[in-house]
Amino acid sequence: MLAAMPPTPTTPPEPGEAPIRDRGDACPGALRLHAAADGLLARLRLPAGRLTSRQVRVLADAAEEMGDGSLSVTSRGNAELRGLRDGCGAGLAALLADAGLLPSPTHERVRNIVASPAAGLDGLGHADVQLWARALDAALCAEPRAAALSGRFLFALDDGRGDVAGLGGDVTLVAAPDGAVLLAAGTETFRLAAPGTATAAGAPAGTATGTTAVRAALACALAFLDAAEAAGTGAWRPRELPAGQHPDWAGALARAAITAEPVPSSFPPPAPPPPAPGPLGDRALHVLAPLGRLTAGRLRALAEGADEVRLTPWRGVVVVGPSADRLPALAAHGLVTDPADARTGVTACTGTPGCAKSLADVRADAARAPGGPLPVHYSGCERRCGHPHGTRIEVTALDPDTYLLDGAPVPRTALAEAVAAARTKPMES
Repeated sequence: MLAAMPPTPTTPPEPGEAPIRDRGDACPGALRLHAAADGLLARLRLPAGRLTSRQVRVLADAAEEMGDGSLSVTSRGNAELRGLRDGCGAGLAALLADAGLLPSPTHERVRNIVASPAAGLDGLGHADVQLWARALDAALCAEPRAAALSGRFLFALDDGRGDVAGLGGDVTLVAAPDGAVLLAAGTETFRLAAPGTATAAGAPAGTATGTTAVRAALACALAFLDAAEAAGTGAWRPRELPAGQHPDWAGALARAAITAEPVPSSFPPPAPPPPAPGPLGDRALHVLAPLGRLTAGRLRALAEGADEVRLTPWRGVVVVGPSADRLPALAAHGLVTDPADARTGVTACTGTPGCAKSLADVRADAARAPGGPLPVHYSGCERRCGHPHGTRIEVTALDPDTYLLDGAPVPRTALAEAVAAARTKPMES
């Protein structure tokens, strides 16, 4: 039954203790809608952010007919429809299912997979992890136990360029130049040996390695579920497990017949700066959605002539198929196509009036943010929802007319000047 879910309460932990989750994860999904101040909210998991052009147009129609007319891109490259009217759940589910966006109703909230968005497009990287993402999605949906993962458990698949390895994945796979794969799970890292047998004739390069990587990722996810069940604290992610109750990652890989060698590593690596908008080789473009919002008109412009689009963890879109001469047309629809655009690197939470917990209309203030090399995130409260990973300037509302910046309160009337100074000053290492 479709329903709007209330927030999940938790028992506050003592300092240094793991949290105790008193109830199951109520993270919103496509079938489990969340009641926000601006209406119902649906969060669609899109493995690797991938959408066909038809699916993009379906979401544009859904946003116009059922919601507030726009789609929000999350920091995991997923999509949110906001302002949904009461009673639309069944119709929305049918629409998404018909478009192929609900391959498994029981697993729809656990399909959290980020992957290098430019993999296979620009000649960089060591493997096409977009293919891995599709295979992992299929493996997750086919494993009944995987449905017990929380809606926050994250897989990160990096093709070796280092763009998503630092995004806080619970299981992270990184393609190595020699055909091997590095796997980070919790605080441990393993090297998965390259397969010793040749791939089948006609199979894409890296298929055998990708198969091993997918099996290893699934084995680690199930090992976490074993550890979470034994701990009995309702942990949603490995970092929430009590001290000393770590998953048996090595044992899980061995039982899956995967050769894995423990290696010293410094995971998670620092998250790199967000990639700039512009061409990606001669097969694709990268543009940014202003404050992570794509209107129905922008969605249709992105889908026009595209082979596919990929939403990114930086609230951008990789458009596969068109040439660079489409950049002016996309800019005309309000998308960010120029790295010098002041909107580059500016993100914000929903703020008022959409979020009842927010203390200010942060999106209005973020829209007036001055440009600068450092990313900046505007938050309506101390929860700082949707903040990007990596080095950034944090601007947090204290009340409708005051923000916290660099540890000091700043009047809203002086905010633009303060943000301009913060975005251009050197950051401490």
